[in-house]
Amino acid sequence: MNHLPVLPVLVPLVTGALLLLLERRHRISVQRIWAWLGMLAMLAVSVTLLVQVQREDMLVYLLGDWPAKLGITLMVDRLSALMVLTTTLLALPCLMYACAGWDKRALHFHALFQMQLAGLNGAFLTGDLFNLFVFFEVMLIASYGLLLSGARGARIKAGMHYVVFNIAASVVFLMALGLLYGMLGTLNMTEMAARIAAAPPERTMLIHAGAGLLLLVFCAKAALLPLYLWLPEAYARAPAAVAALFTVMTKVGLYAILRVYTLMFGEAAGPLANLAWDWLLPAGAATIVLAALGVIGAPRLRIGVAYLVLLSAGTLFVAFSLANPGAISAGLYYLAHSVFVSASLFLLADIIQRHRGSNGDYLMPIASMPNKTLPAALFLIAAVSIAGLPPLSGFIGKLQLLNSVPEAQLAWIWAVILGSSLMTIIGLSRSGTRLFWRIDSETDHEAPPVRRAEIGAVVLLLAYGIAMTVAAGPVLRYTNAAATQLLDVDTYIQTLRQTDPQIREPSP
Repeated sequence: MNHLPVLPVLVPLVTGALLLLLERRHRISVQRIWAWLGMLAMLAVSVTLLVQVQREDMLVYLLGDWPAKLGITLMVDRLSALMVLTTTLLALPCLMYACAGWDKRALHFHALFQMQLAGLNGAFLTGDLFNLFVFFEVMLIASYGLLLSGARGARIKAGMHYVVFNIAASVVFLMALGLLYGMLGTLNMTEMAARIAAAPPERTMLIHAGAGLLLLVFCAKAALLPLYLWLPEAYARAPAAVAALFTVMTKVGLYAILRVYTLMFGEAAGPLANLAWDWLLPAGAATIVLAALGVIGAPRLRIGVAYLVLLSAGTLFVAFSLANPGAISAGLYYLAHSVFVSASLFLLADIIQRHRGSNGDYLMPIASMPNKTLPAALFLIAAVSIAGLPPLSGFIGKLQLLNSVPEAQLAWIWAVILGSSLMTIIGLSRSGTRLFWRIDSETDHEAPPVRRAEIGAVVLLLAYGIAMTVAAGPVLRYTNAAATQLLDVDTYIQTLRQTDPQIREPSP
């Protein structure tokens, strides 16, 4: 149990390395067995981690027992544990879908899949900005391979845009780290928080500049308007299992903003306190409006789903920018819901595309579709959930968010959230009508068989949302505790100081 915090990174890392060795000598069936063993181990670790942080509030792990300001520090609180569990639960149906046959066509798929999980989990657990950059790069490099495996034509073009954009963002990330390290002498987030609170006035402007560059990078990763242009086409062209896993990647940028700008630039940061939220709130609202218009006007189902991912990111920007425990709690609940439902729609879009033959997933009113009953039923459940209609989890998340809006901002935030929900309903109704609403059953092609594992993956993702609805009380109690803990910066610093006394207290 002492080494539990490092296992979410270590398990997929070791599994991925093992799968690379197995590729040369063993069939795909052997790789699948080891991949599933790794995923089951990861699930056990994620659940144990969640239980452990509820008992001990926070876990600190100093790799190699180096001081926090010199070595790698992992900090596990309720928020980190929730993100790791969400990622693991998402990865299970994604792997299930890929193992139905697509993994045979992708070079190094299983190894890259595990490496991306290691990068995602490391980003959620690290307490150090430089290692956040390192885990970002591990995650992104694996995603490049997954996106471009077996690619041709439009996917190569979208993939290259994705790669170039993220490399440019990584360069800016390094510039921000260099500037902040020059001003503060450390990149450990907890010690940075203490030093920012005590920073002399002559350094404030340069620290502010470094914080602005960091915010730019994280907003680019989270696809905030106007930095969203890379997302719709890249996600729409990615293989279904990969696109489903990518739904959590925009949430890494949102997590980084939430972590950094509450811990380092929160209430105790003096002149730099709360520097992000006034900018992100209107930008998040604008992202919601743009994404809702994208859902209505999407020519393909997968483009529409990509805009739904963008809409969920905008909603989370609004929730987190309100910076009160109720709104952050609602945002965390909505985050998990949106990841699962968006992923289910990407998988469902792939099934529909194969059912419709040459018509693909284009929203053409003249295109017929055989054997449409089961896909239509699954689409209906997913659409009701992601649009925020009762009684499913999307409704609960948005209702909690609306109840947490301060009175001064009540009118326009309610208008944006409810208006975008109405636009989403219109867009999804249009998509469902054009895909399924056809009386005659004559088709010019024979529908390919749908494997049980593919349907099972979609059903599992939708079942997560239904489980979040049934267990909304316990889940919201957990997210409330996570939000309260996140905003309690002094306790966060004191916990690390008990493990590493070299961390300085912030000046009063």
